[in-house]
Amino acid sequence: MSELVTGEAVALELRPARLPSRALAVLIDLALAMAVYLAVTVALVAASASLDDAAQVAISIAAFLLVLVGGPIAVETLSHGRSLGKLAVGLRVVRDDGGPIRFRHALVRGAIGVVEIVMTFGVVACTASLVSARGRRLGDVFAGTLVVRERIPVAPSGFVPPPPPWLAGRFTELDLSAVPDGLWLAIRQYLTRMHQLDQQVGLAMAARLASELAASTGAPAPQGVPPGAYLAAVVQERQAREVRRAFGGGTPGPAQAAHASAPSPVAGYGPVAGVPGGYPYPGGQPAAAPSPQPPVAYGSAATPGAGDPGVPRTAGDPSEASRPAVPPEGRPASGFVPPA
Repeated sequence: MSELVTGEAVALELRPARLPSRALAVLIDLALAMAVYLAVTVALVAASASLDDAAQVAISIAAFLLVLVGGPIAVETLSHGRSLGKLAVGLRVVRDDGGPIRFRHALVRGAIGVVEIVMTFGVVACTASLVSARGRRLGDVFAGTLVVRERIPVAPSGFVPPPPPWLAGRFTELDLSAVPDGLWLAIRQYLTRMHQLDQQVGLAMAARLASELAASTGAPAPQGVPPGAYLAAVVQERQAREVRRAFGGGTPGPAQAAHASAPSPVAGYGPVAGVPGGYPYPGGQPAAAPSPQPPVAYGSAATPGAGDPGVPRTAGDPSEASRPAVPPEGRPASGFVPPA
């Protein structure tokens, strides 16, 4: 990979094209250019048969410059670095900062390419490309350009499991500015592949990543939380902040939405469908969550001591102090007791 920094201070990871792919693209471009040049030459010879030799030589030189020099320059300028050969191979010419090329870049590359490709049969271009660390020829060096690969095989990214509901929104105050990008990448790779690892190896890797993340944030990891669940919760918080930064501070992020609808904090969390074992994070043994009880009204039979005539009450009964006063029938609930 070649790391390029744009004008907006954004690092781009581009893969420079090497000599075999570039040579194949040049051969395709030269074959097409020579075919067009021969067709144009035949047409010009037939049209200028009545002219003298000097005029025919001038027309031949003009055809050579227009077709073999001006043609590639015009194609790269109009296509922003994609000639027919590069388009077939999957290459593109870009500036050193990763932006699209313009006419001056294509002009310098084309003018020097006549010398190092056409006149020397590609010997100079091949030598310069082999010597350069990024595979650039002399035309690229003088023009400030780079040939990169556009079609790169990318493996499908794995699914990052969400954190338990009781951890959503718990790390909203965590400082994530000091966490390096390499650690984020390692955490994401672990979360997407943790079920492919051995259980002991996965636990050790999760503990190491959790310790590194805690050291970078300056806050210790919460006790009793599986390291994998802790990593997933922090990753979700980072994604929520990126969403808020991209769409405005007023838009609630996923962490806040999940936190608003999450149940009360308990020790365990429910199984996740499609995950081996039913639970997404190794080391997190689910605990039996208390079943929610419906609210019971005061004075009902389900609450002993609160309006049940069959249960005796004493003066020190705490239920007597906490039970609201119920006015007798026929008496207004004004809070005042009429005189006897």
